[in-house]
Amino acid sequence: MAIDYRKPPKVDYRKRPKMPAPGISLEKVTAQAPELVSLYKTAAVSLAKHQVGGQRAAVYLVLDRSGSMRPYYRDGSVQHLAEQTLALAANLDDDGVVPVVFFSTEIDGTAEIRLDAYHDRINPMHDSMGHMGRTNYHVAMQAVIDHYQSCGAEEPAFVVFQTDGSPTSKTAAEHVLCTAARLPIFWQFVGFGNDEFRFLRKLDDLPVPDRRVVDNAGFFAAGPSPKALSDAKLYDHLLHEFPLWLTSARSAGILKK
Repeated sequence: MAIDYRKPPKVDYRKRPKMPAPGISLEKVTAQAPELVSLYKTAAVSLAKHQVGGQRAAVYLVLDRSGSMRPYYRDGSVQHLAEQTLALAANLDDDGVVPVVFFSTEIDGTAEIRLDAYHDRINPMHDSMGHMGRTNYHVAMQAVIDHYQSCGAEEPAFVVFQTDGSPTSKTAAEHVLCTAARLPIFWQFVGFGNDEFRFLRKLDDLPVPDRRVVDNAGFFAAGPSPKALSDAKLYDHLLHEFPLWLTSARSAGILKK
């Protein structure tokens, strides 16, 4: 039996698979928002785990200002969610800006947070908006749709939609969600508090294709103490259904393949 004494090809063990680049570099986040570095890294781990590292998306934050939300503004839960969302956006988008929509009965106000202007921003803006009304999802959803369509974005939108209860007009909310299923917008609802969130669970499970062309929404309940939820768990919840939507939206021609 002949023995092949030729040397096997060398393997360079120093080489690693190239990781998809985030929207904003770690160096820039460190320079502009050092307090967000840990969140930024945790979000990157979750994106990679869900196989959407390198994905680009315009990130929005929608915040409930109904009267029952007062405790969550006071204890910093809403500010914390804003920081978590901004750190996620730094991975998904390259502008370091998250448009914010405050809503109750109507649109109470719009603003933005950015890497160089996010610290203690939420409560002063909330306090300046006066009366806290009822809960109308559809007005906030339409505001996001209008902004997204007017800004000429080429990438999809990822919307973190926070609330602590069901909407005043369930029919209107359901209609907007189903209509918006043809748009490159994914809605990730986040429930604060002890509500059972039956309506949001219903929205999450609306049938396809009978009611909407693709499943364009996810939901999870953050519980009565949202700040107690670890950052890793929050990002895993936020990103659980996003990859599924990306796949179905591409198949349906909503997103480019």
